Amino acid sequence: MESTDGSPQNPDLARLLDRHRPQGPVETADHQRARRLADVTDPAVAWSRSTFPLHFTASALIVHPPTRRVLLRWHVRQQAWLHVGGHGDPGETLPLDIALREGREETGLTDLTPWPDAALVHLAVVPVPASPVEPAHEHADLRFLLATGTPDRARPENPASPLEWLTVEEARQRTTEENLRQTLDRAARLLPPA
Repeated sequence: MESTDGSPQNPDLARLLDRHRPQGPVETADHQRARRLADVTDPAVAWSRSTFPLHFTASALIVHPPTRRVLLRWHVRQQAWLHVGGHGDPGETLPLDIALREGREETGLTDLTPWPDAALVHLAVVPVPASPVEPAHEHADLRFLLATGTPDRARPENPASPLEWLTVEEARQRTTEENLRQTLDRAARLLPPA
């Protein structure tokens, strides 16, 4: 949807999605759904965790390029090893900023930076099971790569959410999520040769 002057309602999100080239039929369909969601009148609606059945989240796979390792986090609600990320706080609508904030909060790493650039690496619509306070729904997850130069400083935000530095292959084996395996494969193609 456009404003009265013809500009997109959420130009930063629209630009990010327009620059991203989906890979394969699943991501193409997810991209089309995300693009429709991004075209709502109020960008805050697209990011609100009370927007059902689909709303945006932003996340990142944290990498340490010199060692070709990636950081996974145990996600209690999903009962799975995943990358970092989550919902925007009220008023947040810039995907990379959300991914950076979530990465810092969930790992304690203060030197995170987009790597190799600020491009969207993967877009995946992922199912979220119902909880006592929310119905089952989906996240249009916008995924980036973030690098750290201080991997040994990673600290879990709480004891129930440990962190693990792994090779890409170890991470592929650790996770149960096929969409994360796709993100890992994309990261592996960008990491420097061993």
